[in-house]
Amino acid sequence: MDTPESSSLPDPPSPHPFLLRLARLLLAKAERSTAQGPVRLPLDRKAAPDLHDAVDADQIQLLRMQLDDLCATGWVALLLEAPRAFASFNDRKPRLELCDFDALAAWAGYTPQAQRWRQQWRAHLAAHWAANPLEAPADPAAVLDHLARSPLVPVEGLPVEEATRSLATLTNLCRSGRTMALREASARVFQGRSKVLDHREELLKLLGATSGQFFEAPIQLLLAPPSPGLACGDGRFPAFKDVLFIENLVTFENMAGARASAWARSLLVYAAGFRGSARRLRSRIGCRLYLRDPACTEMLPAICSWLFDLPGDCRENSQTVPVYFFGDLDHSGMQILASLRGVFPQASAWRPGYAQLAELLASGQGHLPEMAAKAQQADPERTGCSYADGDLLPLLRRLGRFVDQEAFDCAEDLGS
Repeated sequence: MDTPESSSLPDPPSPHPFLLRLARLLLAKAERSTAQGPVRLPLDRKAAPDLHDAVDADQIQLLRMQLDDLCATGWVALLLEAPRAFASFNDRKPRLELCDFDALAAWAGYTPQAQRWRQQWRAHLAAHWAANPLEAPADPAAVLDHLARSPLVPVEGLPVEEATRSLATLTNLCRSGRTMALREASARVFQGRSKVLDHREELLKLLGATSGQFFEAPIQLLLAPPSPGLACGDGRFPAFKDVLFIENLVTFENMAGARASAWARSLLVYAAGFRGSARRLRSRIGCRLYLRDPACTEMLPAICSWLFDLPGDCRENSQTVPVYFFGDLDHSGMQILASLRGVFPQASAWRPGYAQLAELLASGQGHLPEMAAKAQQADPERTGCSYADGDLLPLLRRLGRFVDQEAFDCAEDLGS
């Protein structure tokens, strides 16, 4: 039995050739369009000759009724200029505006260009491998299934022959056993584009790659240890009382150059946003350390011991090395903190810095998300840090404003 809502929906119009042609022209224009805003198809003589060649009013009225039926679905809208005396329907410059691509495409039997290309490429691959079995992967059907489930979008639009050559080159590279950076392999195979193979572990394995054959570039950490004269502990480990990850380079430089008491004995780490929360941070082959001050070279062994040799909770003689994060007071900054806790479970928001930023927000400063291209940031809901979850995130939700880390005033001594 129909619900009231479903019974109120109009039935799709009959697939009249006039409507089908307009629908497919509008959908094709939408796929070609790179402009912002709605896609509109002028119903001129080229697009709608039926309207312009109609010889009597009854024919035009019939075509208009068909257009009204199509518009009643909500998939398209008919736009007309304001009526004028003696102006005909065509004089009002009718245009169709696209409102629902998927629904209109399903009704019109229109296969999107990307989907058509994917089907053609899979068919070409299957025929190529059948004719050249030595070039085929070990399980061609599994590769075709993978490409159907997870299309290789960056190669779409290439001639299918060129896309097949790229995949053959990648297969040979996988079989060769050569090791190299993942993005180097991508650039060599896919017309100099370095990011095509990002997150493509399954495809690489299906093409014959071994574990670890293609690796991500190491994370680069810029370090600012405390002055050796301020080092604490027994001189072996640790040479710093805590570790402070800093999101933005300007703040890192300011804090490294102006050691207030709140971070005088902290190891400051700059890792450029989310890269500092990657799990390969704890691996000697996945991370490279660089000292801001070469005079601190003697502290590298202690830093390496803390980062690479200790278990995930960073315990040494049952004493936990505190790890903090300080970044923008926005949803992205809170998400970085949540990700960092996946690497350092004890990591928490750095209260001295965030308290100052929170005061700025509470006093009416800061900015709306859309004023700094941050409108798309998603609330992480929960970071696992009690201070962030209990104070900072509720503040962001209540005020609806953000403040960048660079607003932090290093000259204000916040205490230790």
